[in-house]
Amino acid sequence: MMRIVFMGTPEFSVPILEALVQGGHQVIAVVTQPDKPKGRGKAVQVTPVKEKALELGIPVYQPARARDEGFIEQMKELAPDVAVVVAFGQILSQKLLDVPRFGCINIHASLLPKYRGAAPIQWAVINGDAETGITTMQMDAGVDTGDMLEQVVIPIAPDETGGSLHDKLSAQGGPLILSTLKKLEEGTLKAVPQPSQGATHVGMLTKSFGDIDWSQDAAQIERLIRGLNPWPSAYTRLGEKTLKIWQAKVLDEEPDGAFGQVVEAGKDRFLVKTGKGVLQILSLQLEGKKRMDTEAFLRGNGVEAGTILGSLERRQ
Repeated sequence: MMRIVFMGTPEFSVPILEALVQGGHQVIAVVTQPDKPKGRGKAVQVTPVKEKALELGIPVYQPARARDEGFIEQMKELAPDVAVVVAFGQILSQKLLDVPRFGCINIHASLLPKYRGAAPIQWAVINGDAETGITTMQMDAGVDTGDMLEQVVIPIAPDETGGSLHDKLSAQGGPLILSTLKKLEEGTLKAVPQPSQGATHVGMLTKSFGDIDWSQDAAQIERLIRGLNPWPSAYTRLGEKTLKIWQAKVLDEEPDGAFGQVVEAGKDRFLVKTGKGVLQILSLQLEGKKRMDTEAFLRGNGVEAGTILGSLERRQ
């Protein structure tokens, strides 16, 4: 049993916190991002990790800056054996990394050194990778550059979305960190430096990244749609309204027309021309409406063949 400080913020981190508690470790504190106002009413929302920590009766710390001396002193007083860090959301200083007896171990949602950074799950889908995984890593002062400890490989299904892959990887994080901590206690853990070859860095995704460029190949756009489902979502413009695309299928057809042009719209057939091939829209959501399948959408919205999708800026 180890004395652990757990550092994490989003839903992805929650099953891993639960696994540590259920695995018999003593989680002496949880560190998460400060509460933030959210939504139209600006009601203060606690992080998913804080919510779970309070449910489990674990003390919660929410430093605005984890590198501040005051917080580092608090961590020294806790005297943890190890800190487990999962999507915490702040860069940790070397002084903080040095506080736990065994340092800080990060659980990262990719097969490092590929996809260092903030959005590894979505990029694995967007890039059409056949597999991804989880890596436990001994943290250093760089961004996801520390020595690798253990990995588990997860195949990516043909219909995988960012959301479904998120859940698969989150579920694997708990068993992997328990294995890593067991080997750490036994003294059998072997750290492997990350190779520089194959290292890539991916930044945070923004909503604007989901603006579909219809001049791209249909296969690229279809992967973007899956990778950004459920957030931040892929979208285009239908007239003056935003049209989110939730599911689509690639067709090997090359009709005449402009990129983004609706080449067929009838019954359950909603086909859009792309830079290469045609995208068949299967599930979509018009601004202010609920998500629906194509047949229901076309019954209630007069979309005609020849309509050009996309913002004016995209079309120029």
